[in-house]
Amino acid sequence: MVSFLVCLALLIAGYFVYGKVVDSTFGPDDRETPAVRINDGVDYVVMPQWKLFLVQLLNIAGLGPIFGALSGSLWGPSVFLWITFGTIFAGGVHDYFAGMLSERNEGASVSEITGIYLGGGMKNVMRVFSVVLLIMVGTVFAVGPAGLLQLLCKNAGGILANKMFWLILILIYYFIATFISVDKVIGKIYPIFGICLIIMAVGVAIGIFVKPEYTIPEIWSNFRSMHPGGTPVWSFMFITVACGAISGFHATQSPLMARCLKSERQGRFVFYGAMVCEGVIALIWAAAGCALYEVSGGLNTGLQDVLANGQSAAIYDVCAKTMGGIGIALAMLGVIACPITSGDTAF
Repeated sequence: MVSFLVCLALLIAGYFVYGKVVDSTFGPDDRETPAVRINDGVDYVVMPQWKLFLVQLLNIAGLGPIFGALSGSLWGPSVFLWITFGTIFAGGVHDYFAGMLSERNEGASVSEITGIYLGGGMKNVMRVFSVVLLIMVGTVFAVGPAGLLQLLCKNAGGILANKMFWLILILIYYFIATFISVDKVIGKIYPIFGICLIIMAVGVAIGIFVKPEYTIPEIWSNFRSMHPGGTPVWSFMFITVACGAISGFHATQSPLMARCLKSERQGRFVFYGAMVCEGVIALIWAAAGCALYEVSGGLNTGLQDVLANGQSAAIYDVCAKTMGGIGIALAMLGVIACPITSGDTAF
């Protein structure tokens, strides 16, 4: 438990210390931002800082720091180190510069920014890569929630038990969210789901601490691979917990909020701060994976058995054990709403 608290403190301190170093390296000033200068009422719209933070958090997070961190717990509490230092020195830096470079270049997307600094050839490579990536992300985050909604409504029968009905409904929402002004749909519902994502993580953390049967193991006592399959830490754990420490996908999302900054000085809180918040969420879920399940022969076999039923089932199980009925409701909301709120911004 001590190592968890130390990592949590390092993440928070990282925002104030290393985040300030990153911010001063970029050098935000008082120049007019694209949101103020262009302000087309669609993509370039000035939004309050607190709303920018919550929208950015949901843009980059969704279920990534939950699924990835929970799966990463299979390797044991050493995953705390990757989440902590990856977030501070990699993920936060990546997201900050992805957003601020976009802001300095009229809110350009990642492919156009690549072209400005690396030339036309790399711009075209990134255009193809980012389009393929975002179509794949959008498709997965449409089909997945549609299947979950179908399962939840299977006893209702009729059209509600039809997966295609839910898929079409989600795609209609994607169309609306993509073409309507960013502050009319995304700017209104994202803060609500962002708060729910934070509450779910805080609830899991409280549940671990208040229930005596759960103990978060220490890094120094378990500094080895605890993966039941013998899968090595390098590089499998780093890939598994990618979204909880650093994710290239975030470079496609940060420009959305870069077009909505009122001042460049909001960048550290919005971009670096949202990544640190994602790191905290990932750390909590990694702690849950390490604390809630039986360890047999020094291996996380209990967690492996739960994950064998699917990651969504594992989320339900964690929320039910730590928060009871309220947790199950939050888990259902998270598993369905969070992928949808990443899919729409992908499109």
